[in-house]
Amino acid sequence: MAERYLRQSALAHLGLVGRDQGDRGTAGIAMAERPFPGIVNLRGTHDLLSAAVEPALGFALPAEANSTTGKGKAVTALWLGPDEWWVLGPDGTKLAEQLAKALDGQPAAVTEVGESRCCITVAGPHARELLAKGCPLDLHPSIFQSGRCAQSTLAKAGILIHQVSDEPAYDIYVLRSFAEYLWRWLEDAAQEYGVAVVAT
Repeated sequence: MAERYLRQSALAHLGLVGRDQGDRGTAGIAMAERPFPGIVNLRGTHDLLSAAVEPALGFALPAEANSTTGKGKAVTALWLGPDEWWVLGPDGTKLAEQLAKALDGQPAAVTEVGESRCCITVAGPHARELLAKGCPLDLHPSIFQSGRCAQSTLAKAGILIHQVSDEPAYDIYVLRSFAEYLWRWLEDAAQEYGVAVVAT
């Protein structure tokens, strides 16, 4: 494993930190990379997993399709499928160790996958319109609100989208190999609304 201090975020080469405008100003879209997301993939049956990890997490895994549960903003669980979840936290390695310990001896899989993903945050009054240009999901607020998540595509790239606030604001998770492509597509598609690069 590489030393942590040698890690570079998926979009470090784009110099986004240097482009940080401090705030969105009048731009209709704010974009940011949330570097080094801590993501742990859990596979197994809901009842078994939830009962085992709830004491460790302080909350149950979501049972409803495309929903999330969590404890504040520190740790969140996202429903990916009937037997699959992501648990997001500030430190994926520690979180994976914690969950593996809680599930020791159980028929379940715990895999840290954060290093393979990039998280792009898109927020602002035109964020929903921007995403609708390339995503087939119905993102209307009556259907998809804060706390909802779904696997889909955006500009033909496979993504997991998580609405994190009613602003609206979205965290979009994509494989690192597609990160630059998706960032550039989003930035180009957002030009008509005005786009600002901000720090997370």
